[in-house]
Amino acid sequence: MQANRINRSHSARGFSLVELLAVIMLLGIIAGIVVPKVFGQAEGGKWKASKAKVSAVSSKVEMYALDVGRPPEQLKDLVTKPGNAENWAGPYAKESDLTDAWGRVFEYKAPGEHGDFDVVMLGSDGQPGGEQWARDYGNWE
Repeated sequence: MQANRINRSHSARGFSLVELLAVIMLLGIIAGIVVPKVFGQAEGGKWKASKAKVSAVSSKVEMYALDVGRPPEQLKDLVTKPGNAENWAGPYAKESDLTDAWGRVFEYKAPGEHGDFDVVMLGSDGQPGGEQWARDYGNWE
């Protein structure tokens, strides 16, 4: 009877070191596959949200231009009235409207290279150029 008890307690010891290492390796492999896909989807979502914000900021610049007679010299003029802007009926935007999903202020140029003004989002890397989610997007596209 005692031999039976010894066998049961001996077999219920738990996981061996090899089994534990195998599980850790399997979890590492799964994480190596899943994490980049999830991260890529998050970057894609931020890029698409920033693209929508470029369009919204462009509309706000156009509203400013209709009231004042010209596009603003800088994007901050949409938030606070500049000294030389008669007929300013703003604020046209909030500070948070002027930034992309990564927290960087949009590039702005008036007069622009593609029209009266250019509003540009520099993508996930914040640098000109780039591919996929790091690529730039402008209001003329």
